Amino acid sequence: MLSRFFRTTEVSAHCDLPCGVYDPAQARIEAESIKAIDKKVADNPDDPDFRMRAMIIKEQRSELVKHHLWVLWTDYFKPPHFEKYPELNTLINEATKLAGASGTKGSFDESVADELLAKIDEVDRIFKETKKG
Repeated sequence: MLSRFFRTTEVSAHCDLPCGVYDPAQARIEAESIKAIDKKVADNPDDPDFRMRAMIIKEQRSELVKHHLWVLWTDYFKPPHFEKYPELNTLINEATKLAGASGTKGSFDESVADELLAKIDEVDRIFKETKKG
């Protein structure tokens, strides 16, 4: 009797509802924020409190970049996409590493953010091509 009341159905999607809405722009927005923070820190290098706040925000934004890329990788891109674009796995791996501890999380170097944005642009190019059909 109780089992009828406690039945659950498991579903999975990036927003806990299979909405089908995916876009690399989400990762790009976070990466643009990371680059802007790098610039602000470069313009204000002598304030340790500001640097600490900037570091915390950069870490959060970097995690969001990785999250949005992983959602695309695991939920949007399908085997035919990986067959047509064999560089896709490597590209997403490199982008997520650039958003990691040895990348944007670990430095205030704008060039690292630029590299990340370039990788996201490549993911976006492939994404748009897959949307064409």
